[in-house]
Amino acid sequence: MIRLEAFGPADFQQLINWVDSEELLTKWSGTLFSYPLTIDSMEWYINDTNVPLESDAFVYKAVDLETNEVVGHISLGGLSWKNRSARISRVLVGNTLEQRRGICQAMTKAILKIGFMELGLHRIGLGVYENNQGALQCYQKCGLKIEGVSRDILWFKNEFLSMIEMAILEDEWRALQL
Repeated sequence: MIRLEAFGPADFQQLINWVDSEELLTKWSGTLFSYPLTIDSMEWYINDTNVPLESDAFVYKAVDLETNEVVGHISLGGLSWKNRSARISRVLVGNTLEQRRGICQAMTKAILKIGFMELGLHRIGLGVYENNQGALQCYQKCGLKIEGVSRDILWFKNEFLSMIEMAILEDEWRALQL
C-alpha cells in the first residue's frame, strides 16, 4: 500500500499545506512547532536525521505504491541505542480524503518494521492525545498497548488534554508477524 522514504526539503511545502490549522498542528506535533509551519521550522526538524547510528530521529514521507503520491508523514525519534528504544511521532495522513483507507496503519506497521528489523530495537512507544480517537484505534490495531495516561499534559483551546502512552515490544511485534 505504501513505502516510507526519507523526508527532505522538497517535501516541506506539502507538509506545510497539509497542516492547515492550529488544532491539526497540535495533534500532529504537540508543542514542538508553532502555527503556522514555516520552511525555517522544517529545516531544523530534519537537520542531522536519517543517518543510522549518528541520528536520534528518522523522518519519513509515506508514498502510495499505486499512485506514487505522497500521502503521509511519520517519524521515529528519541532513539536510545543503549536501551534499544525509540518513539513514533508526528504521524499524519496528509489528505483528509485519504483517511480511513488504512494509510495510518500501513505507515505505523512500516515504521515498526524499520525499528525492529533494521534498527534492532526492543521497544517502540508513542503518545497520542486523548481527543485523537482515530489514531488511538489505529495504533491498537497495529499491536501497541496502552501503558498509562499522562493526565492534563497540554493546555489547548481552554481545556487540558491528557496523553495516552502506548508501546510495543519486539517479541509482541514478532508474534503479530506470524
